[in-house]
Amino acid sequence: MRQYLLAMYQPVGDPPPPETLEPIMKELATLNDEMKATGAWLYTTALHPTATATVVRDNNGEPLLTDGPYAEGREHLGGFTAINAPDLDAALAWAARMARITGLPIEVRPIAFTG
Repeated sequence: MRQYLLAMYQPVGDPPPPETLEPIMKELATLNDEMKATGAWLYTTALHPTATATVVRDNNGEPLLTDGPYAEGREHLGGFTAINAPDLDAALAWAARMARITGLPIEVRPIAFTG
């Protein structure tokens, strides 16, 4: 069994209105429940908007802080789910369901190690 990150990328800007977002969140909760029932689900989280991000770099031993996400773009990492899956195909199947529910791109990446 391997662990995979399912990263959800969303457009920069305000979230959809409640009448659009609430059904999506209910379907995601149902998908998470199914992942839990199968033993696939490890954890999931949503992130605050990119305006709350701070990037820290080293500047000759001193931290250099800048506002905003590391990379500017039209999309940003909005949240992620970590799962157990027997192989990449199984992880891709979970991601496909998440993409169908949200209408957003889901990046699947194997987790190299956990600490």
